[in-house]
Amino acid sequence: MKKMSKGKKIAVSVAGALVLAAVGVYFGVSYYYSSHFFPRTVINGLNCAGLSVDQVKEKIQSQILSYTLTLTERGGQTEQLTGDQLELKYVDDKKVEALMEEQNPFAWPIYVVRQNEHEMAANISYSAETLTQLVDALACFQEENVTAPEDAKITDNGTAFEITPEVAGNTLKREETEQAIKEAIDTGKTDLNLEEEGLYVEPAVLSTDETLNNQMNQMNSLTSANITYDFVDRQFVVNRDVIKEWLVQDSEGNYTIDETKAASWVRQMAYETDTFGLAHTFKTSLGPTIELKGGGDYGWVINKDKTTAALVETVKAGTQGTMEPVYLYSANDRSSNDIGDTYVEICISQQKMWCYKDGQLVVETPVVTGSHATGYDTPAGSVWAIDAKKTDYDFTLYTAHVMFWLPFNDQVGIHDSSWRTDYGGDIYLTSGSHGCVNTPYDAAEKIYNSVGIGDPVIVYYSLDDVVGPQPTQKNTTDTSAAS
Repeated sequence: MKKMSKGKKIAVSVAGALVLAAVGVYFGVSYYYSSHFFPRTVINGLNCAGLSVDQVKEKIQSQILSYTLTLTERGGQTEQLTGDQLELKYVDDKKVEALMEEQNPFAWPIYVVRQNEHEMAANISYSAETLTQLVDALACFQEENVTAPEDAKITDNGTAFEITPEVAGNTLKREETEQAIKEAIDTGKTDLNLEEEGLYVEPAVLSTDETLNNQMNQMNSLTSANITYDFVDRQFVVNRDVIKEWLVQDSEGNYTIDETKAASWVRQMAYETDTFGLAHTFKTSLGPTIELKGGGDYGWVINKDKTTAALVETVKAGTQGTMEPVYLYSANDRSSNDIGDTYVEICISQQKMWCYKDGQLVVETPVVTGSHATGYDTPAGSVWAIDAKKTDYDFTLYTAHVMFWLPFNDQVGIHDSSWRTDYGGDIYLTSGSHGCVNTPYDAAEKIYNSVGIGDPVIVYYSLDDVVGPQPTQKNTTDTSAAS
């Protein structure tokens, strides 16, 4: 065997020493990392390389105190809550020790080059009362900074109904917001977007709401009608301004017409235009204008129920144009002067009768009216309508035959009177009829042929006293008040 040279002996000795030194260093470092975290160790984002458990805890506490939660509000405004404000404290839950125990100190060489990251929920404490106070103090909860949300709604722009869009506002849900902030703090979040978290009170109805848009369309459709009732010298118009006051919602929320309000409108129109049995102003053939009393049976009467029903249907159909009311009673002229230009006029004191057809005088004749002496005065002072037209007529109570019979006030009427030869003057005072207007044959025939059923008969006593003496005797119970 060859002897080892001196040089080789020295080299071996040095190598051995180095190995021993390396082993010593390895075990020495391993011992160190039995109580310190490996290089490149990161806990909750903190560089904890080479730190002991207590040092890590101190670093975590420092991190907690420097904690800032940024609240991003609607509109881009931000507010912050800090660890100092919250009085955050780290609660030692031995999780750092647990991490250290999991660490194999002999594996330290691996982590010289390998990242060693850990996320652990840091157990913290803070005062719930303090948090509530801080939340209450946030600018986003101050009354002057808060705008309440508003639902989209239907509004009237003067010419149409339109949808005014909703207002989002910036009203936060108070309890939910505090809970979201608490959860963010508990989990270590540093940013909290309040809108993304759904913490704002939102409008219940949006401009895109189908029901709302349907209602708007219904309202615009119903108010599109424009209907005129033309009474010649005055008009009553049902237009948008009128109809919009009649709009009402049914049990399903759909818009329709309130028939009660429509009926009220029709009643008012009837009140202003109905003339049946009312006083009349009349320009006499004698010249002066007189005021006739009410009590006759001539004039207009609107059938309010049927007129209302027709109006409602017409409005719903969106009709444009002129419409006639439905009448119970009608007269000759739809203007304020409903007598028109076809009528019969009788003046008791003058014992005269005139007949006008389409504004032209066709008859002017003396007559004999009801006997004053016996209390059969012809009723006067108002306007009556011709009730019937009969020819070749026999009265049943009186033995009398006439060719032309025009009753206008129950049993009182105009007829020819072949038994008379004289008319006018004072005959009526002592030898008048039982209330009827005795008329010369030719005049009676012309009047009969000139007027129709429903045409007015104006009877007045004198220009100074339109009523005059009224009948004191009953003018029979039969259409035989002749003679």
